[in-house]
Amino acid sequence: MNNQSQLIVVESDVLPEVILKVLEVKKLLANKEEKSSASACKRIGVSRSAYYKYRNSVFSYNEKLTAQIITLYMLLKDEPGVLSSVLVSLHNLKGNILTVNQSIPVDGVATVTISLRINESFEEALAMKSIIGELQGVVEIQLLSGE
Repeated sequence: MNNQSQLIVVESDVLPEVILKVLEVKKLLANKEEKSSASACKRIGVSRSAYYKYRNSVFSYNEKLTAQIITLYMLLKDEPGVLSSVLVSLHNLKGNILTVNQSIPVDGVATVTISLRINESFEEALAMKSIIGELQGVVEIQLLSGE
């Protein structure tokens, strides 16, 4: 048998309970809901030895199955509330903002690049771009990439 590691996607309902518990412990630690692996293991009901055995080998895959990442490039007027209205609109459109990069305003405008995760199709990303482009203070918007 090949000793090389490989990734396998498996439905969670067929996994042993210990694997699911390790995923829960990892989630608690990532969200800072527990301060130590010992307290997280105790809360979930899994041994620390099982957690340490599997923690680097099991990962949740749900986001990549249903979401895509897009990057928007915008030229925004240097006026109070413009960036805020863009961010609120992206939130209302169910976008999960991953990064925001803004330049120092020059000549009354600033460039902003936003990467976000959406659960919609690429056509929906184009509709999102159109909606954001209509906001007051948005001079230009481009969809740079979509995964």
